[in-house]
Amino acid sequence: MVKVVVAGAAGGIGQPLSLLLKQQLPSGSTLALYDVINVIGVGEDLLHINTNVKLQVHLGDMKNSNNEEVNKAMKDADLVVIPAGVPRKPGMTRDDLFKVNAGIVKGLIEAIARNSPKAVIALITNPVNSTVPVAAEVLKKAGVYDPKRLFGVSTLDVVRAQTFIGQLKSSDPSKIDVHVVGGHSPETMLPILSAVPGVTFNAEETSSLSTRIKEAGTAVVNAKDGNGSATLSMAYAGARFALNVVRALSGETGIVEDTYVDTSSTDLGSEYLAVPVELGKNGVEKILPLPTMNDSEKAQLKELLPVVQKNIETGVSFVKSNL
Repeated sequence: MVKVVVAGAAGGIGQPLSLLLKQQLPSGSTLALYDVINVIGVGEDLLHINTNVKLQVHLGDMKNSNNEEVNKAMKDADLVVIPAGVPRKPGMTRDDLFKVNAGIVKGLIEAIARNSPKAVIALITNPVNSTVPVAAEVLKKAGVYDPKRLFGVSTLDVVRAQTFIGQLKSSDPSKIDVHVVGGHSPETMLPILSAVPGVTFNAEETSSLSTRIKEAGTAVVNAKDGNGSATLSMAYAGARFALNVVRALSGETGIVEDTYVDTSSTDLGSEYLAVPVELGKNGVEKILPLPTMNDSEKAQLKELLPVVQKNIETGVSFVKSNL
């Protein structure tokens, strides 16, 4: 059975994510909770849920990224899901967010490299376009980087696209097949609306849907009025991705998710990009071709690539100046 770690388990995303995993992980699995605050109480709460998922709880030291509890949490992990970090607040750019969250990610990835170098890593901490390169550079430095085992979780973009299309077309959102590629920020995500099977959109619908999908995160930040960002929907999307990874690690085939991964082996023009990926026993089984795009979508993809590249360089530069 698998061991899944949630790093940042006491946070706004971490708590509902841990709840969903305690509820839905395969019987006999182990769920390890790690955080630097409040995680003991979260663990005690989840311990009362009557599923056959074993629970480990680890309270770390905020000032020491190489503490005993983080090492225990990461030991022998099959999958580490990382929602740790601070949420985006009104008026905060993703660059502002990066300065705070990059150091958190660096410390956690160092712990994974020490204790479970072959673990699959699912990184939720924003800005994903930059934190994934941070993680990759740390793993390279430790000599354990495997591009097949590092994912930036962009599943929420797809979940939102499914939801908003379902609302517009009065259809079951869970049955809608839509891809969102590029990156995980309003400036870099690209919903491929022209390729949704069985659904067509006029120009006005395409424009409004695309804008709504791209700005959905900001809409939540503003609606919460300074009290957080998307937590429940992100936890749902994170759990969906994590559970699909677990299914793939267990041998199930044909599981496809859009996710931000190392695409340096492709001709897509970016070292990292959110693309359709078939999951497998080693993480990335294969990177699938992008959906067929119309001329407008092709132009948008071309425009977003330099922005993603700048985000990547931000992550790489951070690690080089902090190692």
